[in-house]
Amino acid sequence: MLNTFPKIEYHNTMDKKRTYYGYTTFQQRQLLFETWEASGNVTSACKKAKVSRGTFYTWKPRYETESYAGLREFKSRAPHNPRKKDEAIAARAVELRRAHPDWGKTRISQEIAKEHSWVPTVSPGAVRRILEDADLWSDSVSEKKGGV
Repeated sequence: MLNTFPKIEYHNTMDKKRTYYGYTTFQQRQLLFETWEASGNVTSACKKAKVSRGTFYTWKPRYETESYAGLREFKSRAPHNPRKKDEAIAARAVELRRAHPDWGKTRISQEIAKEHSWVPTVSPGAVRRILEDADLWSDSVSEKKGGV
């Protein structure tokens, strides 16, 4: 009996792996731009320094403005003031707490969300931090509510 099914070829997409390049050192970046200046070829400079083309184009503006001194250090990857909230929201949380001292952090965050068409604007934890900064929050408040 003959096989009448058509032959199906499968292509393995895992064969096309991308090489991972970790963070570069100053020596790699220096070698990269020295090679690039000498040859004018980005691809060969990247291969020699063992970095990706993306790395080259990431560092190129800093190299053009600051030369090799600009290649020395990374810019900070840390978020700057990640917990800082909008001043209007912080003021509203303080205002609500002063108007309703028996409300907790969750109720205040829900009231602020209600004022913004139920878009979660500030988390209960952020409300607590705002109230702690304004000296309107103490740990005894949470103990009184939960009875623990």
